[in-house]
Amino acid sequence: MSAQDWLSQGTLVLASNNKGKIAEFEKMFAELNLPVDVIPQGKLNIEDAIEDGLSFIENAIIKARHASRISGKPAIADDSGICVPVLGGAPGIYSARYAGEHGDDAANNVKLLENLKAYRQDGVTIEGMFVCVLALVQHADDPLPQIFQGIWQGEILEQARGENGFGYDPLFWLPELSISSAEISKEEKNKISHRGQAMQLFKASLQN
Repeated sequence: MSAQDWLSQGTLVLASNNKGKIAEFEKMFAELNLPVDVIPQGKLNIEDAIEDGLSFIENAIIKARHASRISGKPAIADDSGICVPVLGGAPGIYSARYAGEHGDDAANNVKLLENLKAYRQDGVTIEGMFVCVLALVQHADDPLPQIFQGIWQGEILEQARGENGFGYDPLFWLPELSISSAEISKEEKNKISHRGQAMQLFKASLQN
């Protein structure tokens, strides 16, 4: 099925119940000006899928298939998180539940800072990257999900900065801009973030 085929169906389900993600996606989808209604799965009473994959790609596909199966419509899912190389890529796919409870941003940030203390050295930065994988399925058993991936490079701060964003944004330092991703405007963030990069690839796929 081509992009035009599934777009003609009129509705694309966004497989997320994360308010922060939904807000970012709704803004980005509005900017794309697609001829399709994008509906967060919560509005269809679809609960979160069980994310038992071992990678961002696997979990994104799991979530997209779950939403598509229940809704009977094409679905797009995001799986994203922060990866810190000195921690072996952690928190990775467990970013949202790093401290134990899903979506506890404050606790997750505290745990990340605690786990990095042993690696802190004066004058040495700790690199990190935000990763976003989007998976688009035209139906629940789609054998060829479309995958769009964005990676946003940065550094991990020693303490939180900024009031914008969500998740690990207050700890993610952008050296080229000399601000954290919680201090950047939503508009600027959507242009350069991991999610923004993945969305641009998604947009480009619709133009092929």
